[in-house]
Amino acid sequence: MRVLIAPDKFKGSLTAAEVAEHVARGLAAAGVRSREMPLADGGDGSVDAAVAAGFTPHPVTVAGAGGTPVSGRIAVGGGTAVVEIANTCGLATLPSGRPLPLDASSLGMGQAIAQALRHRPRRLVLALGGSASTDGGMGLLAALGYTFADVRGTRLRACGRNLGRVHSVDASRVARLDGVEIVVAGDVTNPLLGPDGAAAVYGPQKGATPAEVAVLEAGLATLVRAFARSGYPDAPALAAAPGAGSAGGVGFAALLLGATVVSGAEFFLDLFEFDRQLADFDLVVTGEGSIDEQTANGKLPAVLARRAEPVPVVAVAGRSTLYAEQWRAAGFSAVYALGDYTDLDTARNPELTGQLLTRIGRKIGSSAAAPRSPRRTAARTC
Repeated sequence: MRVLIAPDKFKGSLTAAEVAEHVARGLAAAGVRSREMPLADGGDGSVDAAVAAGFTPHPVTVAGAGGTPVSGRIAVGGGTAVVEIANTCGLATLPSGRPLPLDASSLGMGQAIAQALRHRPRRLVLALGGSASTDGGMGLLAALGYTFADVRGTRLRACGRNLGRVHSVDASRVARLDGVEIVVAGDVTNPLLGPDGAAAVYGPQKGATPAEVAVLEAGLATLVRAFARSGYPDAPALAAAPGAGSAGGVGFAALLLGATVVSGAEFFLDLFEFDRQLADFDLVVTGEGSIDEQTANGKLPAVLARRAEPVPVVAVAGRSTLYAEQWRAAGFSAVYALGDYTDLDTARNPELTGQLLTRIGRKIGSSAAAPRSPRRTAARTC
């Protein structure tokens, strides 16, 4: 039997590559051969997954969420560049971890994109999970040459606090993106504005009080009007599009640049040629930190399980809140949760998480119930 190990990260604990490594160790102890394919769904960890798949990492120094320089990295391979907000100006880059709901900026991601463009990619993949700002993508656009001014013509710093002051946008010195396909890979479908928008839904998660949420909401609406009067008549329609509210409005900025929003899970499975490689395996082990009611709504494990059929798929997770009939309906032949093996909290304990994943890997490998299945011959590529 050969097993393909294709998990997402266990957020806050282990990267996807680390999850796969520990499961593989357990399978090897049971005498089972495996191959590791760490994956991502467009959130944080997307660059790591691309590097694990053979992309070349390139270090970048950019402005973190609070403006302090941070070291991040992008991944480049086969004409595709992957840039993520998490390792450039995401929550992890906040000084001392203190939220800055009005002053955090997406400038660092724009700077990383500018550096990625030096590699002349044909496709630019933007991974927007783990953002710290709600600036409507002002920072990202400023790094690419856009300038924002108030009614007096004074140039504005790109941050949520200044959204409400934006009167005009100058795009005369914008970096050329001709011939570059821009893809936003993720599962966020929120619009920019309104009760389901970037400020209302995600602002509180970034430390915004109700009063600050109101400020950000009004500011984002002002930004859209400024674009509309500055030569972007489709700005209101783009603001209402699914995905415009991702990463505090960076999705809106990406749409202004001509981006297409796609399922992150589907995109990365295609990017790593999952379907073609699946033909060599009898079982797939996938997983993420939590298997719950959201799993079936476009999360990587469930998308993978659907794509893998009829090859059986086993899921590993930090915790599972689903009943057996629910996870079977999601396409899993079994679910192993770390919480079934310890009373301790594994979410912030990488060492214990790794030990338990190795134990579970060995159990999966030793299980006589793991069936063999017909080889798949059909392949789908991106």
